[in-house]
Amino acid sequence: MNKDKTSGLIEIKKPPLFYGYTIILASFFIQAIVWGISNSFGVFFAPLINEFSWSRATISGAASLCFLVHGLSSMLMGNLNDRLGPRLIMSACGIFLGIGFLLMAKVNSAWQLYLFYGLIVGIGLGGIDVIPMSTITRWFKKKRGMMGGIIKVGTGVGMVIMPFFIIWLLKTYGWRTSFTMLAVIILVSVIFFSQFLVRDPIRKAQFIDNENNYTSGNLNKIEEGLTFHEAIRTRQLWTICAIYFIILFCVYTILIHIVQHAIDLGIPAAVAAGVLATIGGVSISGRFLMGGAGDRIGEKKALVICLLFLLTALIWLQIAKTLWMFYLFAIIYGFAHGGFFSLVSPLIAKQFGTRTHGLLYGIVIFSSTIGGAIGPFMAGYIFDMTHSYKVVFLILVILCIIVLSLTASLKPLLRD
Repeated sequence: MNKDKTSGLIEIKKPPLFYGYTIILASFFIQAIVWGISNSFGVFFAPLINEFSWSRATISGAASLCFLVHGLSSMLMGNLNDRLGPRLIMSACGIFLGIGFLLMAKVNSAWQLYLFYGLIVGIGLGGIDVIPMSTITRWFKKKRGMMGGIIKVGTGVGMVIMPFFIIWLLKTYGWRTSFTMLAVIILVSVIFFSQFLVRDPIRKAQFIDNENNYTSGNLNKIEEGLTFHEAIRTRQLWTICAIYFIILFCVYTILIHIVQHAIDLGIPAAVAAGVLATIGGVSISGRFLMGGAGDRIGEKKALVICLLFLLTALIWLQIAKTLWMFYLFAIIYGFAHGGFFSLVSPLIAKQFGTRTHGLLYGIVIFSSTIGGAIGPFMAGYIFDMTHSYKVVFLILVILCIIVLSLTASLKPLLRD
């Protein structure tokens, strides 16, 4: 790093090793561990029901509260990430997650379930997406979608591994010891990988995409786009919020209830967990391919493709009764599932820039997690009333058609 005496600006030489890739790798492992475990919460339904005779609505309600608190926390974590950087904030999230899972090993009543999992774990989850995804939008521009997709592949890998790992823990040690072991895994791993996160290239004397196009004396070249007050006045922001509200309504209803639905139809629990793992496995391709597709054809078109896959899967789910039909559903749905989570961050960056990306991303996450909170609880309540998921899955089909029309109406705001 050299100082140009004539201009007073700091000239930064292009380094041989771009630190952005280190951030990608650290974020990948955080996603794999945390979301792999969190998205497998449905595996705990059976032991909790057997232990406490709670209804599915009661347990689903705790998961719904967790999603809602996660959304609220995302706005705070995104704002703090914009201001303070990711290392400290992600470490704090790891502490909340570790404490929440550790306390779950001691749960004895429904209010404790809602406090420990719904509130404490929910706070910790608030930074798991918004911090790494907002951070890499500042490190990459040309391949922003692909890089975000690689990070979100971590979630898919976690969803492949963790359901089987947790079932093994449950069979070997019981559900209380399982929560304790998961708490230690999350706490240690998140704090460790957090130390590799850096807010933007300037902190490492580097540039977006590792291209020597700017000087550190002009940070605005990196932090481009709308201010927060400008962005919240746009129709585009609230349309994206509505789109992801519906998407997460559908996604988390599926994640929380699909294993139990398969079990209800006579499929053994260990085999039914394989359906969830298949969703995670196939989502890897969706995360990577659709993230890259967003860079090439635009995030809006890529999102429409994902929604068409979702609609096809939900229609198929209406008639799925046997194991092979569930696996076919998992393949179609899993591809869409992966794409949804790869496209949201670059879509926000494309529409509004990166100046307040963390806060805007947090607002979208909050809106989406309201849907994620309502969906599983609604599904559990309807099942308790009707003893069937048929009405639930029909509602999801209708919502998918609505979100397709909303996505088609989305207009560009910024030009490259």
